[in-house]
Amino acid sequence: MRTPPKPPVGLRPKVRRPSLNTRQDQLGLAVSLLVLLGTTGLLSWFGIGNFAHALTFPGRLTGAVLIAVAFTTLLAAGAVVDHWITHNFQYSGLIALVGVFAALLTDALLLLKTLKNGDLVVFHVLFGALTAGAAWALFALWRTSVTIPAPKRVAAALVVSSILAVANFGYQNLYLPYRREARPVITLSVGKAVFGTDRKAFAIPVDVTLHNHADVGFYVLGTEVHAMGQRVRLSDKDRLRGQWRRDAEQIARSSGELNPLSRREIHQPGELVQAKPWMQPGSWVEPSDTFATRMMVQLPANTRYDHVAFYATASLARKDQIVLETPLRFVTTTWGGGRVPAWVKAQQKAGFDSLVYRARVHENNAIDDYIREPRYVTVYWTFGAHGAVVQPSVTRKGEDISQLSGEEQRELLGQYGLVDPFAGPVERSLWDIKNQR
Repeated sequence: MRTPPKPPVGLRPKVRRPSLNTRQDQLGLAVSLLVLLGTTGLLSWFGIGNFAHALTFPGRLTGAVLIAVAFTTLLAAGAVVDHWITHNFQYSGLIALVGVFAALLTDALLLLKTLKNGDLVVFHVLFGALTAGAAWALFALWRTSVTIPAPKRVAAALVVSSILAVANFGYQNLYLPYRREARPVITLSVGKAVFGTDRKAFAIPVDVTLHNHADVGFYVLGTEVHAMGQRVRLSDKDRLRGQWRRDAEQIARSSGELNPLSRREIHQPGELVQAKPWMQPGSWVEPSDTFATRMMVQLPANTRYDHVAFYATASLARKDQIVLETPLRFVTTTWGGGRVPAWVKAQQKAGFDSLVYRARVHENNAIDDYIREPRYVTVYWTFGAHGAVVQPSVTRKGEDISQLSGEEQRELLGQYGLVDPFAGPVERSLWDIKNQR
């Protein structure tokens, strides 16, 4: 009896040889080509954008990996044609199998990213379809006679590449957003008061300094420095327990000015004396830079205030987490009939007005920039009789930041690297100046 010939090394004899004789084979070829060519196009687009424009090294590394995977899937598309039709190369099935596996892994990771960060439904559908198609194509190819010369080595290579891809994805999307933040420091220094020539007024110099000790640069979204005049009278006798309680309640409800609990002092609510921005919106501060400016606060010699308190704040955005289309343009005011969110209108009813600045922002990598709707940073330079503040928000056009939950707002601040360093209050008594009149 004649012995049947042995199959080639690495060939699985229980699977069928690929051909186009059946509808299933034709469908397998079509789906494999669509998945591979579609993945090649998308990964090339994302990869080149990331490699050329990402703001961090991991982002550019991700771009290089996507370009390499796109090249692999393009080779795999040619190998699929040879595996199903021409049969000229013995290992074309293996190349096709590796390419489809790479497409499946990458499409699945990008699907997770679009579900987590993406706004555009088209990418949810697209990567969902590519992931499902790649899984089906992988199964179809595995059922054909694919020659694997060293199965253990090939499996090890696939496992290692998968671990590296997942590790890079986790580093980009899990570790980086929650790493320790960098925060510049603002310092306030109050100088010696100087009287005018007629001694009817005096001026107090205030030096504001921003120190960026971090290893990243920052965009300046807005800054403000303001002085609050305070009237403080002394009680003839010790204050009662109920008055202390009212002071404590005021401290608990206050979001800015904090008056101390005092046995004799009776503090009146502070009044805005002067406020101004001290850096140009849309400018930037590089690593290890220091920026300093001086503000002169002038008051009449017979001022009714007993103390003056100084505050300085800044709203900054990390240059490695956001791209700001400078300049940050002035767009409207709250009193001029411009369109502003409901929470800003509520502040206006409480006695605060705002100057509004806006600019287009981009994500720090091409993937997020493509899969998300356009974002705009809006900065509100808010001032009123009882203080001043800078309030930034990053939203889609027509979106109100107050619609987001507290957790979503914190995530938003972390995603775009928004930080708000502040200094103050630095208080200065005016009694010595009044005694010099």
